Amino acid sequence: MSERVSISIDDNGVADVRLNRPDKMNALDPAMFDGIIDAIEQLGSESGVRAVVLSGEGKAFCAGLDMGSFAGMVEKSNSEPPADNGDEPSSGGLIDRTYGEANKFQQVAWGWRKLPVPVIAAVHGVALGGGFQIACGADIRITAPDTKHAVMELKWGLVPDMAGFPIMRTLARDDVIRELCYTHRVFDGTEAEKLGFATRLSQTPFDDAKALAHEIASKSPDAVRANKRLLNFSQDQHAPEILIEESREQAAVIGKPNQIEAVMAGMAKRPGNFKDAA
Repeated sequence: MSERVSISIDDNGVADVRLNRPDKMNALDPAMFDGIIDAIEQLGSESGVRAVVLSGEGKAFCAGLDMGSFAGMVEKSNSEPPADNGDEPSSGGLIDRTYGEANKFQQVAWGWRKLPVPVIAAVHGVALGGGFQIACGADIRITAPDTKHAVMELKWGLVPDMAGFPIMRTLARDDVIRELCYTHRVFDGTEAEKLGFATRLSQTPFDDAKALAHEIASKSPDAVRANKRLLNFSQDQHAPEILIEESREQAAVIGKPNQIEAVMAGMAKRPGNFKDAA
């Protein structure tokens, strides 16, 4: 596997998948995006896998997008011409459906949801922005009470475009999601459980996730996979349309003056000086 993501599969068919960039709190850079997607593809082709435990090495689950990588993504977005139909904004690859109904950035979260077997996220430290969306892509989240969460994207003038919208709507009330998106406030694991973003709390989330994965792995794999297919089917009827709209909205704001000002203000820890829409 990529040095950014490690996989080990035990004799019971439980896969231990770890984001492995502990010095950066497992922040998402291009190599991490590639490593996560490679892991999803590998696990999807492994017939003996019955359950997955997804966690982060070191002090955190995932701190979200690496800001150096973000700067490169904005530069790419600004340098690309408009789409051929003349209707789409310059996208930096956001509009392209490179993974079925998702783009590359969405696949790192949406891919866990579409994996045929249950995925249990063991969440600790921080799960911010893209890291929060990746955790939400798991079937189940076992979370440490002091874990810091945030739908962080609006702080940087962006929208949660890593499959956040089609996934979050299945976990929490609409007004709760709106408040978290509009304010990008940080909330802990205890509140995450109350809101629906944590399945249950644990002081030892990895150990409890591993135990649950082994319990699931002991059941009929045909029935487990069928249950996941039916659960996804009952919730994801309009997901492809939401995924493409998520990408369109992101492409329309990324790299624009107000978005750049949001980044500059956030880095300088000052209020933003934004211009109202025409």
